[in-house]
Amino acid sequence: MDPVGDSLIRIKNGYLAGKDTVVLSYSKLILSICKLLSKEGYLQEVKDDKKSITVTLKYDGATHATRKAAVTDVKRISKPGLRVYKSRGSLPWVLNGLGIAIVSTPKGVLTDKQARKERVGGEVLAYVW
Repeated sequence: MDPVGDSLIRIKNGYLAGKDTVVLSYSKLILSICKLLSKEGYLQEVKDDKKSITVTLKYDGATHATRKAAVTDVKRISKPGLRVYKSRGSLPWVLNGLGIAIVSTPKGVLTDKQARKERVGGEVLAYVW
């Protein structure tokens, strides 16, 4: 029922299972979230055709046994049953700035830091750290 939450959990479960790639269902919102996560350094590569999105996960470490996932955890904030909106002055800090909050704004999908810089608020979709 919640395609954004489903996609974020698929990415998290891919990291927990040690997968290299994860396939997500296609939507413009999910694609923009994946591109944002890639730009912020949480994903290695995002490829899309008009039916699905293929995400290459990013790991730190040289060998398969010692590699560490770039994403520790994901928390969905705004859900279909309860939307969470924040003004530009009350945007949340995730782990005192170590993580990011994904915010859907009138200027597109931005991180909390970018939204503060652009001076806009919006719907807080998720926290990633």
